[in-house]
Amino acid sequence: MSGLDENLIGQFSAIVGAKYAVTEALEIEPYVTELRKLFPGRSSLVLLPGSTAEVSAIMRLASQTSTAVVPQGGNTGLVGAGVPDMSGNQIVVSLKRMNKIRQIDTTSNTMIVEAGTILQDIQRAADNADRLFPLSLGSHGTCQIGGNLSSNAGGTGVLAYGNARELCLGLEVVLPNGDVFDDLRKLKKDNTGYDLKNLFIGAEGTLGIITAAVVKLFARPKGREIAWIGLPSPDAALKLFELANSRAGAALTAFELINDVIVGFARAHAPGIRNPLATDFPWYVMMEISSAKSSEDARQICETIAAEAFDAGLAADAAITASIAQFNAIWHLRDTMSEAQRPEGFSIKHDISVPVAAVPEFIAKAGPAVLAIEPDARIVCFGHMGDGNLHYNISQPAGGDGVGFAAKYRQMNEAVHKIVRFLDGSFSAEHGIGQLKRDELLATEPPVAIDLMRRIKRVFDPTGIMNPGKVI
Repeated sequence: MSGLDENLIGQFSAIVGAKYAVTEALEIEPYVTELRKLFPGRSSLVLLPGSTAEVSAIMRLASQTSTAVVPQGGNTGLVGAGVPDMSGNQIVVSLKRMNKIRQIDTTSNTMIVEAGTILQDIQRAADNADRLFPLSLGSHGTCQIGGNLSSNAGGTGVLAYGNARELCLGLEVVLPNGDVFDDLRKLKKDNTGYDLKNLFIGAEGTLGIITAAVVKLFARPKGREIAWIGLPSPDAALKLFELANSRAGAALTAFELINDVIVGFARAHAPGIRNPLATDFPWYVMMEISSAKSSEDARQICETIAAEAFDAGLAADAAITASIAQFNAIWHLRDTMSEAQRPEGFSIKHDISVPVAAVPEFIAKAGPAVLAIEPDARIVCFGHMGDGNLHYNISQPAGGDGVGFAAKYRQMNEAVHKIVRFLDGSFSAEHGIGQLKRDELLATEPPVAIDLMRRIKRVFDPTGIMNPGKVI
């Protein structure tokens, strides 16, 4: 393994100043270690620019010296897209210092934010302006909007508001040669040629570095209520979704399907977590209703849907939030689910999507396929049923051998993803491709699609310095 030349390190460091050029191994470690520790990385230099001009200067020098650059947001990704390889020759550019909210326009319902702004800070700023920024992820306290856009993040609000791409009106991007693409416009209608911003959203930093964005704001709901509903099966959940959609329409802002296994994990490992229902059920739905009128209206809609679900034999029990504390407690339960799997040992994760109508069929087919490979595996299934995205994670047998279970990773992936393809779904719904899914993308996407992606990559990044080894 080699590293960057000391003279080159000095040239890059001079752009941001010695204070914001990280060269000590211990200080570099958090920037080269990804959340799941599947992809070890190594780097001689981490740069923390404070402005778009500094990012531009970094990329200009990188282009001139053929130095590979890995852009990084909050480093909360799950596919290894934000960390360097083991060569030591790639530098990390962290956007964490670029965290300003440049403008809030409540007339246009827009906000201009720098890429390093933490998602939760954007949500709070919108709330303080009596607006809503609806992108909602479990990592909202640490993830950054630049990373959210680079991975086209989804989350629990996609059903009503769309994913990150749909929440973005304009971008500022530094290209691999240092040029700045300035498209920070608030326009909801703009047909002047190709929509270039959408090439960068979801590209995982392989075409350029997002430095700022114009994001959409919405009217803040006057009332939000949650119904936590116990039911017997995914088939019942699908029928409940159809019922809720017909009764609530746009007021249905979340519809999460959750199995009993992950609720058990959360109760065991997250302090203060409990099942909102007195009885355990094999499946639960967390349904959120947001009303433009009042909390009373939101609660009435919840109660109407729950009553009809009972009458139709779809629901066995339900709890509807009666206070802000109860509302927050249920969201906290949902937000802890990813972390609650860690203490249970190694987990083989799948971030899949299928047509909403096919969700029960996927679950019915995937269970036997998984158990045929590991009869004692524990199936963790939760996610955004309203948009067809499930986190279908397989935890190792209780008290079993994590190393031996991890050896079945590829076999388990192939079995689950085969069913996804059969149902015309996607093996990467919201987490991206990164390093983890790159080979599968190349093996399963149509050759024409792969060729087009490679052509686009060559046009933007002819020397291959932007986040090499990721996506394509």
